[in-house]
Amino acid sequence: TAIDKPLVIMCVMTGGLYFCGKMLSKLTMPIELDYVQVNRYRENLRGGDIRWTKFPTVDLNQKTVILVDDILDEGITLRAAYDQCLALGAMQVLTAVLTDKKNHQNKPIKADFFGLEVPDAYVFGCGMDVHGWWRNLPEIRAL
Repeated sequence: TAIDKPLVIMCVMTGGLYFCGKMLSKLTMPIELDYVQVNRYRENLRGGDIRWTKFPTVDLNQKTVILVDDILDEGITLRAAYDQCLALGAMQVLTAVLTDKKNHQNKPIKADFFGLEVPDAYVFGCGMDVHGWWRNLPEIRAL
């Protein structure tokens, strides 16, 4: 069963770092920790093509992976990370996001766990940035 295998927490950088750090301190079981760096956002605020700069390095074969990210917006980046974990042999991949954006899109993935729903606006803080700034805000704001 999934509980018999090590649990891997996979942070989706850089946005997922804030939430992942908060979440890790609440976990009371042994885990393996890794991160991926994949994104679609450049200097503008709109998504582009998927760009990988770091793939998982922990052996995911037959393990349960929890992907941790800041926001489920269009779902394209999270889906790419999800598919990569499965391709590397993960037995099960779950997703945990701080925020799930209510943008009425047919997303290619759903969050298994989310902290709160946010409106269809550009949000930042708690790991989410605006032009690379304000990830450190302890609250979520919208433009």
